[in-house]
Amino acid sequence: MGEIFLTSDSHFGHANIIKYCNRPFEHITEMDEALISNYNEVVKPSDTVYHLGDFAFSRTPEKYFYRLNGNVHLILGNHDDESNLRNCQFASVQDVLFFHHNSNAFWLSHYAHLRWPRSHHGTYHMFGHSHGGLNGYGRSMDVGVDAQNYYPIHIDDVIKKLKKIAVTPHHGED
Repeated sequence: MGEIFLTSDSHFGHANIIKYCNRPFEHITEMDEALISNYNEVVKPSDTVYHLGDFAFSRTPEKYFYRLNGNVHLILGNHDDESNLRNCQFASVQDVLFFHHNSNAFWLSHYAHLRWPRSHHGTYHMFGHSHGGLNGYGRSMDVGVDAQNYYPIHIDDVIKKLKKIAVTPHHGED
């Protein structure tokens, strides 16, 4: 089955994202190539990747998709146009996803939540959209490329980081 990685907000093909997010690239080709290279450096063909939205800002996202390793599940973001994504063979496409890995539960969404399903029972929440500009709350974390030095992050690294800093919110029932 391979390893599990999380990422978000690659914005392949989106020239203005360099300026909007102060990304350290001179032009869009440099950014796209760096993101693909970084991704494939850590993700192997047998790995699973959960991409939490804003995959590409392009009419032809498949030109990026087919260069990436792994089985990619897409959580839709505000810039993902499903009609443009039909030529990409994502393992799945959904708005949000709840799943278990080992003994841990995860809630994946493009957007950060202050509360999420079973947050008071230790569920981790991964999000994107904020481009490194929003700290997580409790057991939540921005896994977007801008917050993760332009690399996907391994699920076990997410757990290690959040166990060091996280306090499970206890604000009533989910």
